[in-house]
Amino acid sequence: MRIQVLPFGLLKDWLGASAAAIELPEGATVADLLARLCVSRPAELLRGIAVSVNAEYATAACLLHEGDEVGLLPPVSGGSEKTAGQASSATGSSAAASSAAGPAESVLAPEVVTALTREPIDAQKLVAAAKRGDDGALVVFDGIVRNQTRGRQTLYLDYEAYEEMAVKQLDGLAREACSRFGVRQVTMVHRLGRLEICETSILIVVASAHRAAAFEACRWLIDTIKKTVPVWKKETFQDGAVWADGEPFPAGLAVNAAETAHTS
Repeated sequence: MRIQVLPFGLLKDWLGASAAAIELPEGATVADLLARLCVSRPAELLRGIAVSVNAEYATAACLLHEGDEVGLLPPVSGGSEKTAGQASSATGSSAAASSAAGPAESVLAPEVVTALTREPIDAQKLVAAAKRGDDGALVVFDGIVRNQTRGRQTLYLDYEAYEEMAVKQLDGLAREACSRFGVRQVTMVHRLGRLEICETSILIVVASAHRAAAFEACRWLIDTIKKTVPVWKKETFQDGAVWADGEPFPAGLAVNAAETAHTS
């Protein structure tokens, strides 16, 4: 059977920028695929990655089928502040009007608005659109591109995403936040493409009757996005460029290619 393999972020530099077709025997799993990739490459290249099958996170034991699309996902952008070489990041705001953020990639229920856009994000317009008369609090996270990282001057950022999967993840997290924290509305818009200094990369807006719930939901959303939503960033400095290192994936998402290469 033939499987389509899509590498993202820094894995494109090692495995190639475009999708590759790989032949596997019937009954092969994600672990078998990773073992095949490691035959001609050091297994360490795939250490700590997550894997998706048809835009959903998958385990090493996941059974593959003819025509499946397998994403190879390095840790996503916006990792720990302690991680060396991290690029600058941006996040957050709520809005119902996709025109303020550029073309929306998904159309959702009124209380949950999420989008990916390549147009500048109009934070003021999105925040204004999120307000309602029964809200007692509106918490906004506006992530902007800063001009330096650890003393190295940043010229610009480039964001890319596994777009089909990122839209699903943003939608799911927004809905979970509404349920978990009891907030009225969540709006999240994430920018893709090239961003200049001071531009917004991600805007999150949480509207709620009470401030505590809004603060908690907003913090949970940005922290979770930065660990699980498949968006990556490359930071260009005066003296070179680097893909941002991310935090390790949460337990259960990472697939250890180095181990599967020895056990398959």
